[in-house]
Amino acid sequence: MHKLPHDLQAAQALAVAVGAMLFERDPASRGLGMQLAEIRPGYARMTMTIRPDMLNGHQSCHGGFIFALADSAFAFACNSHNLNTVGAACTIDYLAPGRLGDVLTAEASEQVLAGRSGVYDVSIRNDEGVTVALFRGKSHRVSGEVIPSQPGEH
Repeated sequence: MHKLPHDLQAAQALAVAVGAMLFERDPASRGLGMQLAEIRPGYARMTMTIRPDMLNGHQSCHGGFIFALADSAFAFACNSHNLNTVGAACTIDYLAPGRLGDVLTAEASEQVLAGRSGVYDVSIRNDEGVTVALFRGKSHRVSGEVIPSQPGEH
């Protein structure tokens, strides 16, 4: 296995700890059956299986559930640096329907992080690799940390 330099190892370990804490405190994502599959600094991958109660009148996944999955992946990615960060704006383009039983995967990647603002792209694909939606979120860092630092750490 490739060994990361110490500072990258520390950043990765912190991202994993932040992801675990956020997921524990996130009843909305857990209630929708989301799973945090992977997290690293500036990146998160989450999955969600489309249930019968997520279908709309066309028998495809309601866009709000697809949006919720993308928004959660965005939140985990932008908080992965352990700095409290919230969404400031976002857009989503729906490209293909999600169907009952599909496992959707949302991959959120940091594009830019400048000062207190960031831009993240999220792709949502089904289990066949078809892109269901593309989401772009803009983040804003607020005060505090997800996991408070011990005195003398900074």
